[in-house]
Amino acid sequence: MMNNPSQQGSKRSSRMGGLSRNVWVLTLVSFFTDISSDMVINLIPLFLTGVLKQSTAVVGVIEGVAETTASLMKIFSGGLSDKLGKRKALAVLGYGLSALSKPFLYFASTWGMVLGVRFADRLGKGVRTAPKEALLAESVSKEKRGLAFGVQRAGDTAGAFLGLLIATFIIWRTEANPNLLSRETFQWVVLASIIPGVLAVLILWLGARDVDVAQPKGAPVLSFKGLDRRFLAFLAITLLFTLGNSSDAFIILLGKDRGLTVLQVMAMLLTFNAIYTVLAGPAGALSDRIGRRKLILFGWLAYGLIYLGFALSKTGTAVWVWFGLYGIYYAMTEGAGKALIADLVPQEKRGTAYGLYAAAVGLAAFPASAIAGVLWTSFGAASTFYFGAGLALLAGVLFWRMV
Repeated sequence: MMNNPSQQGSKRSSRMGGLSRNVWVLTLVSFFTDISSDMVINLIPLFLTGVLKQSTAVVGVIEGVAETTASLMKIFSGGLSDKLGKRKALAVLGYGLSALSKPFLYFASTWGMVLGVRFADRLGKGVRTAPKEALLAESVSKEKRGLAFGVQRAGDTAGAFLGLLIATFIIWRTEANPNLLSRETFQWVVLASIIPGVLAVLILWLGARDVDVAQPKGAPVLSFKGLDRRFLAFLAITLLFTLGNSSDAFIILLGKDRGLTVLQVMAMLLTFNAIYTVLAGPAGALSDRIGRRKLILFGWLAYGLIYLGFALSKTGTAVWVWFGLYGIYYAMTEGAGKALIADLVPQEKRGTAYGLYAAAVGLAAFPASAIAGVLWTSFGAASTFYFGAGLALLAGVLFWRMV
């Protein structure tokens, strides 16, 4: 008989905080992946609007299409990992696709080319997300699950911080005008992003160990039977919340619109990631002690207040301060939300559940970013953030009553 996954995770525990080898490997993978991604992705809105002379509506469409079209892959990939009873191979494939696609931004000369790269990169994320998160959940005991997801998110965000720091250094060394981002500088950043992306794939391939998942014979690749009603309610409410959670590209554009230079925008992003990195692990551990639900509710309340702050911001400094506080919302909700899914869903359905969750967020990304772009263009920047704050409040009330 197969051992309980929690027992398997405990047996594989290292001496480092009682977390297994897989947790630390996946944390390193996230660290190097985000060094690679955040060097480039956060500059794309500035590249599109400043170099390619596109509107904020185009930024919204690109972000929305890239996330939405990849979302269907997240569902299929999660279900396939359940069917195969294996997670690692699909995760390696997804990370590899993202690492191969981002360098093509070096040649981007139209918004369509940027869209193509963003689509391929997000497709890779779609392939890897659910198997990776199911593997993480199955590599640790339930009592340490919030901590494990928090540590993984901290590694992810520490990588984002370092990636932004490297990109900032490149901009500082290559740009004569701090208010502009040139094509040449963007290309240097893209080139620098290649090495950490490849390292992430190699670390996952060589370091992670699969956890066997028992599946009944003849089980379909994708089946929603056996999913807890509370999980389905959480999924629906998250979908509503995400409709108001447009791409963070709009916050970057708001900072630029309120007077921040490109270097100051990068410093703003560094502030956000520093706060997120410091708080993610402790917040995950806190969810193990007080419960995921309370932490998520507090996080969504913080989100609504912070988005109101963005809407009322009149200066670049104000946007910078609110974006730093935005890291608190991420630290409180990202790890706790994923740990909650593992709590609510049986092992043999976790790939499917994580795929559905990621897909719900991704599918809502297109209308969220498209709505944000239209609101910004039609009624001004503040309207985008008032809309997000309102939906966050509604989602919080529904989560409190229904889950």
